[in-house]
Amino acid sequence: MQSSIANPTEVLQQLHWRYATKKFDSTRKIPDDVWQTLEQSLVLAPSSFGLQPWKFFVVTNPNLRQQLVEPAWGQTQVVDASHLVVFTIKKDVNTADVDRYIARMAEVQQTSIDALEGLSNMIKGFLSEPPFPLDVNEWSKRQAYIALGQFMTCAAMLGIDTCPMEGFIPAKYDEILGFAEQGYTSVVLCPAGYRAEDDRAAARPKVRYETQDVLQYI
Repeated sequence: MQSSIANPTEVLQQLHWRYATKKFDSTRKIPDDVWQTLEQSLVLAPSSFGLQPWKFFVVTNPNLRQQLVEPAWGQTQVVDASHLVVFTIKKDVNTADVDRYIARMAEVQQTSIDALEGLSNMIKGFLSEPPFPLDVNEWSKRQAYIALGQFMTCAAMLGIDTCPMEGFIPAKYDEILGFAEQGYTSVVLCPAGYRAEDDRAAARPKVRYETQDVLQYI
């Protein structure tokens, strides 16, 4: 059994330290080695069936980022943060996407596609005849939020600030960044970088209900 790698006290300390950063220091950039770890936290994010119905766009073009401020209701985090990640989903995931995933699994795990036929049929059956009412795009969006959570937690462990943002107009982002032509649509934003020294929100106590109010053993 693998022993604990992270110190529990330090993990809690970083989770208390994390907050939705309202003002980033635009002069500070995330070092390349740290960003590469955060990049891989997205690549390694879990999803239902492992299907990964998403793509993560890191907007680096300053002119594009400036255009994204207005459809984000004027929130300047999208330009002030070191990095801006736009979480998108593949629209209308279908059997072709399953075939692509199964082919990748066969490649990575060094097995045949035929050996994975049962898994392939199960996933396709879930998408075509789900056991509950299913809007496939809403399902994909829930997967994207799993990736967002992993990204934010890993960032906190590395001392990197983040700000999850639903306050933007997805259709405008899709238009400006050309997502529709690629078959994707934006779901949520997450600027990442370093908090500004004068961000007053950083000093506010974190408001959470007591443990017993939100967690129950049964």
